Amino acid sequence: MKVYNSNEIKNIALLGNDGSGKTTLTEALLFQNGQIKRRGRITQKNTVSDYFPVEQDYGYSVFSTVFHVERNGKKLNIIDCPGSDDFVGAALTALNVTDTCLLLINGCFGPEVGTQNHFRYTERLKKPVIFLVNQLDDEKCDFDNVVEQLRGIYGNKVTPVQYPVNAGPGFNSVIDVLLMKKLTWKDEGGEATYEEIPESELEKAEEWHKTLVEAAAENDEALMDKFFETEQLSEDEMREGIRKGMVTRSIFPVFCVCAYKNMGVGRLMEFLGNVVPFVNEMPAVHNTRGEEVKLDPNGPTSIYFYKTGVEPHIGEVQYFKVMSGTLKTGDELTNADRGSKERIGQIYVSSGANRETVEQLSAGDLGCTVKLKDVRTGNTLNAKDCDNKFNFIKYPNPKYTRAIKAVEESNTEKMMAALTRMRQEDPTWVIEQSKELRQTLVHGQGEFHLRTLKWRLENLDKIPVEFFEQRIPYRETITKSARADYRHKKQSGGAGQFGEVHLIVEPYQDGMPDPTVYKFGNQEIRINIKGKEEIDLEWGGKLVFINSVVGGAIDTRFMPAILKGVMSRMEQGPLTGSYARDVRVIVYDGKMHPVDSNELSFMLAGRNAFSMAFKEAGPKILEPIYDVEVFVPSDYMGDVMSDLQGRRGLIVGMGSENGYEKIQAKVPLKEMASYSTTLSSICGGRASFIMSFASYELVPGDLQNKLIEENAKEDQD
Repeated sequence: MKVYNSNEIKNIALLGNDGSGKTTLTEALLFQNGQIKRRGRITQKNTVSDYFPVEQDYGYSVFSTVFHVERNGKKLNIIDCPGSDDFVGAALTALNVTDTCLLLINGCFGPEVGTQNHFRYTERLKKPVIFLVNQLDDEKCDFDNVVEQLRGIYGNKVTPVQYPVNAGPGFNSVIDVLLMKKLTWKDEGGEATYEEIPESELEKAEEWHKTLVEAAAENDEALMDKFFETEQLSEDEMREGIRKGMVTRSIFPVFCVCAYKNMGVGRLMEFLGNVVPFVNEMPAVHNTRGEEVKLDPNGPTSIYFYKTGVEPHIGEVQYFKVMSGTLKTGDELTNADRGSKERIGQIYVSSGANRETVEQLSAGDLGCTVKLKDVRTGNTLNAKDCDNKFNFIKYPNPKYTRAIKAVEESNTEKMMAALTRMRQEDPTWVIEQSKELRQTLVHGQGEFHLRTLKWRLENLDKIPVEFFEQRIPYRETITKSARADYRHKKQSGGAGQFGEVHLIVEPYQDGMPDPTVYKFGNQEIRINIKGKEEIDLEWGGKLVFINSVVGGAIDTRFMPAILKGVMSRMEQGPLTGSYARDVRVIVYDGKMHPVDSNELSFMLAGRNAFSMAFKEAGPKILEPIYDVEVFVPSDYMGDVMSDLQGRRGLIVGMGSENGYEKIQAKVPLKEMASYSTTLSSICGGRASFIMSFASYELVPGDLQNKLIEENAKEDQD
């Protein structure tokens, strides 16, 4: 294989909603370029993408697939990404290591929520976008309406380069307003016949051609001057203007394709090869120190590992991007994240499961390797005298959580090792050993996402597992002041144990003034602060501990033991065993024994006094509330809002964003357990949501009683 320089390489992410036809388009691209002899079909489970057993079993993409196309002395690296929002991690990774997004749209549905999400990521990362309308042979396809929707959402930057002459079951031709030609295909697709535009289409073609010329001219002063003089640009000048406009995101070209019939694919590849920016024309990436790392093939070698795949009979396949320099077979590199040395034994370029050996790769190119000793996804390897480290991929928060347990307890350790390995492949799987909930939690992007994880554990690792709903991390607090005293006394031969603690508890809020006096019935207790500790609790909230003991009733050296006793009860609240928070504790009196008092005695006395006072202080259970944003087609708004309200959700805002309705709500975490599945069911997979922790709020009284009863029953069992 030829060694390509940075000015000959283009990196492209292929994104689109589920059902838009990305896998079919990949087959057509490779077939059209002669890299495969026949196009595979998803139904026949023989495609270049979707080659993992789990993908073939479920019939949808789970992992991104890297492949390349060599055309006219240029190399196009393309990453085909899963369409489902459950596998958004693969799309984000691909966008971060590529330079242009090819955003596929189902011609029957137009821009969908998945389209919106993917476009939002390109916006954040400032990546050029090409819209590609597929399924033009479907009777429900309305190309003009799709373009109208796109322009309604993204503005006049959306500019068709092509439009179909006869969208529908008889589709076989398009008008290309860049070339100003009619392209027609035979029934079997393949190469198009180029013809003059018929009279019936000439007015529409000239109108769109003028729009395209204006859009191209706006991106270059010289082109703009020529356009003002002649109102025309040459084909090459238009390509140059479009390329510059794509880099600055001031133009989003629209192309037509029928991937299943292999129509329009050759022309698309021609445009990608001629117009899409090369890797050296895009803005430089910065390392973790904020330093710009230039894409220089002659600079120090630095490679970033963006993906890990595990394949049968091979093991880990590590995918990387050459960030700087030139990587050669046999190079000795240092892992900037782990400090270990690695030798690059072999370098490959990928086309799905097929890999081709190469001797070297230049800056900006994508490759993979195997049999590395100590490399993880996100690691950087550097040559001598180079200390780059990269951390530019930011993944979304999880939206779906389940507790996981091996059916056979003896497989627990094996299961944890497999989960850790799988997270290397997909960083949006988050594994958590929750001490608080006493569960192993798996966090992901949705029900499909976690179902895939379960399939792999059971079918590849042969570890049967069960999913359960996660326990909710409730919190306990108090609503009023209360006092209690407790004497711990034990005498069983030898040294005894004695400690007596009198304390007050009350709710705490930031900024509260220090206490001075309390009244309980006829008793008045004055506070004289001798010492104060303000503790930020690791589970949220605060504990303020005040020593107000006078006259030496309790020696100061026993105060840490009392605090330790209080903290031990804060970690296991009296109502449900949940963490307690936002409490102020004032120790104001007590007694000690000159011989029998010790730290253990005061720890136990403090623990029990606190527990007694807490139960008398109007204890309440708090539940986690999440901010939820749902992006939904307008015709499903009512159903989605009704469902959220049925989940005790509070609707706090509504609005439109890029053609979709956005609902903002605050919803208890307990009610979000299966929300992704329900939302998909309500909207036919055409909605998405994001959620993030907002606050802890009091649970309703009837629910609190139910939780206390359930906890008591669990303790009894």
